[in-house]
Amino acid sequence: MGYHKSNGAILVHILVVLSLNYMPCKAQLSTNFYDNTCPSALSTIRASVNDAVSSNRRNAALLIRLHFHDCFVQGCDASLLLEGDSSEKSSPANNGVLGYEIINDAKAAVERVCPGVVSCADILAVAARDASVAVLTQLYIPVGGPSWSLRLGRRDSKDSNAGQALTDLPRANMDLSQLIANFNHKSLTPRDLVALSGSHTIGQARCVTFRTRLYNNASNINIDATFASNLRSNCPANPPDGNGNLEPLDIVTPNTFDNSYFRNLVDGKGLLGSDQVLFSGDSTDSIVNEYIDNPSTFESDFAAAMVKMSEIGLLTGANGVIRTLCTAA
Repeated sequence: MGYHKSNGAILVHILVVLSLNYMPCKAQLSTNFYDNTCPSALSTIRASVNDAVSSNRRNAALLIRLHFHDCFVQGCDASLLLEGDSSEKSSPANNGVLGYEIINDAKAAVERVCPGVVSCADILAVAARDASVAVLTQLYIPVGGPSWSLRLGRRDSKDSNAGQALTDLPRANMDLSQLIANFNHKSLTPRDLVALSGSHTIGQARCVTFRTRLYNNASNINIDATFASNLRSNCPANPPDGNGNLEPLDIVTPNTFDNSYFRNLVDGKGLLGSDQVLFSGDSTDSIVNEYIDNPSTFESDFAAAMVKMSEIGLLTGANGVIRTLCTAA
């Protein structure tokens, strides 16, 4: 004799199924996502990041930038890592973005211990967090840079969008209103904008990204004269001469994650135009001053903003895949 559910039991069953199907994607994320499936995942990624930063401290900035450039286009789905003629990686908006091989090496290391379990998107997020800590650890300073708790469980995209990289990534020549609008489009506030820009306390930029600031009278109003003169010696006026020449984004402590970046802005020594507009007599001046007076506030705001950014447009569950190679779908 067959079993027949009552109408009430059927209704409950339907409601449970519907509730599971329509749960928000972020509900599938967890800080202990890999505890059972790949318990050594985080330590394996951290070892790769520490090795990379130990060999070249610039790599810390590269990893943070990679995560940023990935999340601002299609969300944090590792689409930036895909290779191909129409990929984000090939877009002019990502010229000069480096550090891909560090993520590829970390992925290969994780695949050796837990094949097919950890997404490239999660590796990007974890590597950015670990790079922030590693940049100071490698200087033998007892306290590392900002850290934060990450919810994991991201899945990888199977496609990439070069055109969206051109429209969605902020540019070095944007004014403050454009930057605020750009970040607002990703549900990030002006405070998030200033905090995340503080990652420029480490790293370098190419001459091609700040040349206009040195030679265009409309762009160099807020630049310190001596600072500009020194930069011109390494960044000739006529491209492509010197396009790839590098300058530190923070001329005071370029290898230390601290708040001197904001002091530079007050002194008219922001390398990029998009740096200097954060302190230009407008609405974000007060945030810059706050971060100068309270470095711990900057670090906590930076960590919170990185968490927010790391959860933009996520793919989870059946909406994405786990790529075996970060370079190919």
